[in-house]
Amino acid sequence: MHINNFKKTKNRGFTLLELLVVISIIGILMAMGVVAYTNAQEKGRDARRRADLQAIQDAQEQHYATNGSYARLTGTPCNVDPAFSTSFGTFLRVFPIDPKPDSNYSCSSSPAQPQPVTSYCICADVEDNKGNASNTTCTIWNPAGNGNYYCVTNLQ
Repeated sequence: MHINNFKKTKNRGFTLLELLVVISIIGILMAMGVVAYTNAQEKGRDARRRADLQAIQDAQEQHYATNGSYARLTGTPCNVDPAFSTSFGTFLRVFPIDPKPDSNYSCSSSPAQPQPVTSYCICADVEDNKGNASNTTCTIWNPAGNGNYYCVTNLQ
């Protein structure tokens, strides 16, 4: 019997090891993509929060310049006191809401009614932990910029 009688066949396809390597690389790339996408979403929501709070602060300052007092904002989520809704609405047509469905902006005003509002605090819980405050009362400022909340307060 001759050894030359066996026909040589060409191997077609991939080995199991090659397939496992490719699937592993694809899995790693997918995981990195999901993390990058999640981080981009968080940064986008935080940028929106900062812009929203700046818009509310601008409206409050315009209200103060026109009426001599700030609009009364209270609660979580923020509520505009009905007595101020018409006058405040001329400066901020739609009151912004937090971009994340289960989060809300927190507002407080002082002094208590019936005195005119002379100060306010509006805070948002930021996801990147690069806020300027450690709580929502505007009493504990975090100048290092690593707080859980981003807050704005009256400028007058």
